[in-house]
Formats: sequence, structure tokens, C-alpha cells
Amino acid sequence: MSSAAAMPSDEDLASGPLRITPSLVIPAHELAWRFSRSSGPGGQGVNTTDSRVELTFDLAGSDVLPPELKSRALARLSARLTNGRITIAAAEYRSQLRNRQAARERLAAVLAEAVAPPRRARRATKPSKAAVARRLDDKTRRSQIKRLRRLPPE
Repeated sequence: MSSAAAMPSDEDLASGPLRITPSLVIPAHELAWRFSRSSGPGGQGVNTTDSRVELTFDLAGSDVLPPELKSRALARLSARLTNGRITIAAAEYRSQLRNRQAARERLAAVLAEAVAPPRRARRATKPSKAAVARRLDDKTRRSQIKRLRRLPPE
């Protein structure tokens, strides 16, 4: 088996299943694509090619995510969702294929962050007695320095 056969093609990277985490994969049929003309770089070709890409994933209607991850993602992405769907637009490249890859990468990053476990809460601590004493000694020393700089009272 050659190494070229093991590597996915550019087309596969832009249209196959989307890997969010090692254990979480969104099948290609759950991703909706829309193409339109892009503004920006491209010269005369920008008027004739549909290089702008919109990738939509129905987060609320998907059965791929376990219920716990789905509720976490819906809560974290609530500001970005429209009717339970998240849409990512990409138009920074002249090529539709590169824009498709960029949209997939951004969607994977957004969803990976949304389903990540919450960070551990910080445990509140108090400064040690020695640290408090050092701070008070420094304050006393500093106030003494400033007091010595003053002009003597007349």
C-alpha cells in the first residue's frame, strides 16, 4: 500500500465526515452546504465562481452527540444558533475547495470547544501568615521611607 493511498485527498477533506474529537464524528449527511459568489480577491473570476461557502449543522436536531454533550453545546453556543443550527461562512480564499476546508476546520474547532468539559473551579485560598507579615513589614518600611522624605514641620 502506497503512502498516497493512505492520505485522504483534498476533496475528502472538504466533504467527508467531520471529526470533532477522537471519539466524536459528524457524518457528512448532517452537514448542509450553500455556495454563493464571494466578494474580495479573485479578479474577474469572482463574478463567475461560487467560492463563498456556508456550512450549516443542525445541532439541536442531531443524534450524533450524546445528550450531555448536546445540552452543553446548546447552552454554550446559544448566542450563535439560529433555530438550533450553527452556520459557519468562509470566503477568504479564491478557491471553493479551500473555503470548504476552512469552514470545516472552524466548525470542528467551535464544536470541540463547546463540548469540552468545564474547567475545574478555582479553590479559594488565604495567604499564609508569613506572607501577610511580609506585606505589612514592606508597607511599614515604605511608609517610613516616605515619612523621612517630608520636610520637617515648622
